Amino acid sequence: MKQTKLTPFIYFLSLALLILSNSFSSLAKQDTPLPGAERPELYLDQLQGKKIGIVANQTSILTHSNNKHVVDFLLEKGVNVKKVFVPEHGFRGQADAGEKVDNTVDSKTGLPIISLYGNNKKPKPEQIQDLDILIFDLQDVGVRFYTYISTMHYLMEAAAENGKKVIIFDRPNPNGNYIAGPVLKKGFESFVGMHPIPVVHGLTVGELAQMINGEKWLKGGLKADLEVIPVGNWDHQKAYNLPVKPSPNLPNDLSIKLYPSTCFFEGTIVSLGRGTHFPFQVYGYPDPKFGEFTFTPVSIDGMSKNPPHQDKKCYGVDLRGESMMHEFTLKYLLDAYQKSGKGQAFFNNYFNTLAGTDQLKKMIMDGKTEAEITASWKNDLEEYSTLRKKYLIYK
Repeated sequence: MKQTKLTPFIYFLSLALLILSNSFSSLAKQDTPLPGAERPELYLDQLQGKKIGIVANQTSILTHSNNKHVVDFLLEKGVNVKKVFVPEHGFRGQADAGEKVDNTVDSKTGLPIISLYGNNKKPKPEQIQDLDILIFDLQDVGVRFYTYISTMHYLMEAAAENGKKVIIFDRPNPNGNYIAGPVLKKGFESFVGMHPIPVVHGLTVGELAQMINGEKWLKGGLKADLEVIPVGNWDHQKAYNLPVKPSPNLPNDLSIKLYPSTCFFEGTIVSLGRGTHFPFQVYGYPDPKFGEFTFTPVSIDGMSKNPPHQDKKCYGVDLRGESMMHEFTLKYLLDAYQKSGKGQAFFNNYFNTLAGTDQLKKMIMDGKTEAEITASWKNDLEEYSTLRKKYLIYK
């Protein structure tokens, strides 16, 4: 068979295209946010020869290394990882919200997996006594009631009490470009709200860790020996698309944008779509007066085994057409409350815990508008904004 030869023109054109393609790829990589875990030059040296414990889950990946898990990466680099601590939803992120997460062993690495959820939210002294450094590497979504930041608080507290260093591998906040919602009031602290910060706090986990330390929010006013490995190529105005869903019921970027607004339905009689494949992106109730859109929550293993209104046809509103520029709003909550006509019975005991105050419920029941309610937060948000500036790592 006759062999085809490349003409000089085609050869040089191919070479030019290859160089151009590599250049664009390099530029794209330079412009892509680089989570702290993907900047080993900033932390590997100090981990060598140390005994390491790490808080990690399915979000703890290196996207520039084919989504390699941070635990696998550290082991490959000769780091002595002794054990892995896991938050709500477990190591592989498959446990439902509130579901018991058991201690186990990772089948891939043989490392012990220790749950930091349920009755063991804070590492016990005996669980960290054989460690030198505790690493935290979880992808947060920037909302006060998302429990990964509570896990971080308890990790810092345990470290401070037992003389261990904490290193935060920081990651971008997909809701990090603004602050909104009521600031948590004293007396309403819980695992879904441990700090006097608004619902949308506008901080990365690294920045929040610095605030927790600086404001002496750890028990007894202790301060952890803390280091933050910062995100590269990112600031608070830069959008960030999560490469992995952070938990079973936040399946996409829109659900993460809507989450601060629709999570309040957890404190009401209304379904927010648990038991569907679009949770936090719809809301409804088994009554046609709630809207024309319909959905039927069912048991979905790995997402929601026992969703509210299971197997009942719910009527409501489909939010899947909302803009990715969506920011926190009360309009969905107020809409459902008004349609229900149930008054106090619209809410359950969890609502004030989520809100971090009893004033939001009172104002809704008093018939206040969204503008009136948000105006009541103005002074608190201004004070918080001033505090926030002290701890910002990124502009």
